[in-house]
Amino acid sequence: MLTFRELEFKMAKSSTSDAQALFRSLRSAYAATPTNLKIIDLYVVYAITTAVIQVVYMGIVGSFPFNSFLAGVLSCVGTAVLAVCLRIQVNKENKEFKDLPPERAFADFVLCNLVLHLVVINFLG
Repeated sequence: MLTFRELEFKMAKSSTSDAQALFRSLRSAYAATPTNLKIIDLYVVYAITTAVIQVVYMGIVGSFPFNSFLAGVLSCVGTAVLAVCLRIQVNKENKEFKDLPPERAFADFVLCNLVLHLVVINFLG
């Protein structure tokens, strides 16, 4: 009969190997992703990281002009959401948007970003 420590070690070892196998499969699948989608992914990570930095800064320093904080976070998160929509539309493997040219998807992205940032600027007061 296995002791609790042996069972715990065995479970930790199997979960670690499962996590490594999952990480390897995700990395190999992502290696086949086209470069333009990787650039959009990098932009999304940048926007979300900027939003997280703003939230941490607000937590440390304070939120005196709270509407400015909300406008900054809204701008970052909204831009990230619009970039994810662009990624979905530009992806060649997505069959829903196969008739949509990438130029039209990018024009939609730019127009929606313009509207988003007009709202953000208006929210600043």
